[in-house]
Amino acid sequence: MSQNTDGDTHMFQALRALSGVVAHLTALSLTVFVTYISQPGATLFSWHPFLMTLAFSFLMTEAILVFSPDSSLFRSFSRRARVQVHWVLQSLCVVCSLLGLGIIYSNKVLLGKPHFATWHGLLGVLTVLWALLQSIGGVSLIYPKLVQRWNLATRKLYHATAGLIGYLLGCGSLLLGMCSLWFGASVTGVSWYVCVLCPVLTGLVIMNQVSNAYLYRKRSQS
Repeated sequence: MSQNTDGDTHMFQALRALSGVVAHLTALSLTVFVTYISQPGATLFSWHPFLMTLAFSFLMTEAILVFSPDSSLFRSFSRRARVQVHWVLQSLCVVCSLLGLGIIYSNKVLLGKPHFATWHGLLGVLTVLWALLQSIGGVSLIYPKLVQRWNLATRKLYHATAGLIGYLLGCGSLLLGMCSLWFGASVTGVSWYVCVLCPVLTGLVIMNQVSNAYLYRKRSQS
C-alpha cells in the first residue's frame, strides 16, 4: 500500500514538472509569435499586442512559476531570492501592461475611435488595474509591518488568491484579443486555434499550482 502511494506521489510530481515545462515553453512561444506578427515599432498600434502579450503571457506566468516546487527555474535559490525575482518580474509586467494600455488609448485618440467599446477593451483595462492593485498589495508581504490587521499567512493566502484571479483575467484578455479583427486577419487556420490553446494551458497550470500551494492546503488545515 505504501509503495503504491509513493508511486502515485512520484507520478503526480512528474506530471506537475512536465506541465510546468509546457507552461514555460507555451508562454515563451506565444510571446515570440505575437512579437513576430505584430512587428513592434512598425506602427503605434503594433506595440499594444506585443507589450500586453509580454506582460500577461510571459512575465506574469514566469513570476508565478518562480514559486513552483516542480518546475521553477529558480528552485536552487533561497526563498528570499525567489521573492525578489517574483517582485521584479511582476513589476515589469505592470509596467508593460500600463504602457500597452496607454498606447492603445493614444492610438484610438489619433484614429477618433471610442475607448473600451468591446469586451476585450473592458476586460483589458480591468486586468491592468487589477494587476496594479495586486502588486501594490504585495508590498505588504515584503514589509509586513505596514499592514498588521491580518497575520502574514492570511495575507499570503489573499495575495495568492487575488493573483490567481488576476492571472485568469489576463488569460481572458488575451483570448478576447485573439478574437479581434487584427488578430483574426493576421493569424488564420490551425495557427489561430494553437494560439487560443496557449493561455488555456498556462491558465490550467497556474490554477493547479496556486490551488495546491495555498487553497487546498488551507482547506486541509481548517
